[in-house]
Amino acid sequence: MVAATKAAQKKAAGKERMRSARDTSVAAVGARRPSARKVSPLGAAAHGATLNGALVPAVVPAVVPAVPKARRKTAAADDIAVTGLNGAARKTAKGAAKSANTMNGLASTPGTPSVAKPKARAGKLKSVGGVATAAPAPTSAPAPASAPVRTKAATKAAAAAAGLVRPPYWDKACADLVKRDRIMKKLIPQLGPVHLMTRGDPFVTLARSVVGQQISMPAAQAMWGRIVTTCPKLTPAQFVKVGHEKLIACGLSKRKTEYILDLAQHFVSGALHVNTWTSMDDEAVIAELTEIRGIGRWTAEMFLIFNLMRPDVLPLDDVGLIRAISVNYFSGEPVTRSEAREVAANWEPWRTVATWYMWRSLDPLPDAY
Repeated sequence: MVAATKAAQKKAAGKERMRSARDTSVAAVGARRPSARKVSPLGAAAHGATLNGALVPAVVPAVVPAVPKARRKTAAADDIAVTGLNGAARKTAKGAAKSANTMNGLASTPGTPSVAKPKARAGKLKSVGGVATAAPAPTSAPAPASAPVRTKAATKAAAAAAGLVRPPYWDKACADLVKRDRIMKKLIPQLGPVHLMTRGDPFVTLARSVVGQQISMPAAQAMWGRIVTTCPKLTPAQFVKVGHEKLIACGLSKRKTEYILDLAQHFVSGALHVNTWTSMDDEAVIAELTEIRGIGRWTAEMFLIFNLMRPDVLPLDDVGLIRAISVNYFSGEPVTRSEAREVAANWEPWRTVATWYMWRSLDPLPDAY
């Protein structure tokens, strides 16, 4: 009995020691807490800590209700419209506006006020008194009127007014060349209603051909313009009267000056059968013309094309023709006379017309001899 009583007492004493130790530990923790971390008044209020010796009850943070996604987007759009944020933000506003209802031109969502983003239709936005306003659009100069497109009728009328003659076979030749030649099929419509023209004066045609020997078309035109100023009548007698010095002053070489004066003498003397040239075939005309000093086959062929308007002349000695065939048919590669003749075989019996369009492919401005 005594032993049982001692055991119970011993057990009770152990429990008391354990309780005392636990209380001591809790007290120690409570004593260390204020020195371990400084607590702000807001934090103390939130956690129920001691403030100025008094226990402040914990404050439960207010719960912010979740905003629907559509309303959040619309609110973002409103903020962007009012404050005028950067381009990236404006894209966000635009996307938000798509999900909103449209009323009187203002993007809005039921229950959410909105402000429409100002649109600068007339110009860029600028701020006036804190309000976004559209700057006036800069006044632009009126667009220049496009040049009128010349029709075939207008071209014929202008040529007739200038005393120019149009070959009667031209339209038929163009239609035939477009059907049979791939380059002419593109080139003829591209150049429009233009054609070979001549004033019909044999001496002027031959004189211009002499001037244009072995030089470019623009250079020949410039030189001929100076000659016209010196000899405005353009008659053989006037050229003879003007003489060497004034013609050389126009830019002609000494040799070309001699050629033109010799040509003028042939016309003045009546040594040429000018009135019968229209009834002679091409080779007969070439033979008579080449007897004149300074007139070779090329010059005679120019006369056949620009004065007598023969439809099937192929001037293989013409540098411009060979170059045009090279550019249009051989991608710019060098071309021999035989290769040019093979190409031109497809043009018969309109080789004059095809040659003229070859010239125009290099120089779109036609010339009248």
